[in-house]
Amino acid sequence: MLFFSKVTPQTFYPPDFPITTPQLMEAYIALQSWKHAMTSDPKKFTANWLGPHVCNYTGVYCAPAPYDPFILTVAGIDLNHANIAGSLPEELGLLKDLALFHINSNRFSGVIPDSFIHLKFLFELDISNNRFSGPFPCVVFFLHSLKYLDIRFNEFDGNIPPQLFELKLDALFINNNKFHSTLPANLGNSPVSVFVVANNDIRGCIPPSLANMAETLDEIVLSNMALTGCLRQDIGLLRGLTVLDVSSNNLAGPLPESIGAMRSLEQLNVAHNKFSGQVPSSICSLPKLENFTYSFNYFSGEPLACLRLPGKDDRRNCIQNRPLQRTPEECINFYAHPISCSSFQCPIS
Repeated sequence: MLFFSKVTPQTFYPPDFPITTPQLMEAYIALQSWKHAMTSDPKKFTANWLGPHVCNYTGVYCAPAPYDPFILTVAGIDLNHANIAGSLPEELGLLKDLALFHINSNRFSGVIPDSFIHLKFLFELDISNNRFSGPFPCVVFFLHSLKYLDIRFNEFDGNIPPQLFELKLDALFINNNKFHSTLPANLGNSPVSVFVVANNDIRGCIPPSLANMAETLDEIVLSNMALTGCLRQDIGLLRGLTVLDVSSNNLAGPLPESIGAMRSLEQLNVAHNKFSGQVPSSICSLPKLENFTYSFNYFSGEPLACLRLPGKDDRRNCIQNRPLQRTPEECINFYAHPISCSSFQCPIS
């Protein structure tokens, strides 16, 4: 639950000699509180976090305030790869002018403070590769300037909230957590160019609204989850897509011929699913396709164009006269019990 209370300094006060602006005074309070909440700093990133001159602190970047070019304020935090352990105190909400907050590859744990709702200028939030836990950090729904959100490689769990896909983000990384959910139906409302949600316990179908992302989506990675159903024909509307990875799921049926309309596609990975039938020749004729991985499925045929691709992997299918295929018994058994796309209770086209 979010508590919309004003952050007030309670523990750390600035030194007796003056700090030039109220913004820097609040930054001093916030950063000293944070340093106090750190339990280990083996690389001594914060060794010089002493005294009132916060703009000289390692990893702290000052700039003119967005509302007054004559006021100096803390605009960025970058403690990437510092291996610091600890937590994020509520006092960080005092950094109201913060545009960038990058703390990837540390050992921070706990939750994202509710006080982050005060960071109305925050543009990039990267807390990846830490030990944060609990439900999705809903405080991000109140960060209206946010464009880049990276929370991958943490221990967040529970549902992926639909509100996430109403944010005006450009890049969204939520992979390698412990989310146990489905992909919300409003997925396609998101204007992101890059969306990675791999390595979570995400079940059910890919929402039909995915096709609505045609104007913005450049890369999507939905690998190593528990997705079911078939790929819809209207996936071919994503003509600006350069990377499509749906590997290591339980997807089935044929590959849509419409993928051959994705003229920008460079990387296509559908391996480790239950796809079957012929690989459409239009896919292997895409002008920019560099790597096409369709191993560990049940494809029964592939066009010569696929064999000419510089990077292809067709192992463990049911393709005659190709090496390293499934046994005849596996293939006969699979095709004796064909999978119908309608059996998944997913919307089909």
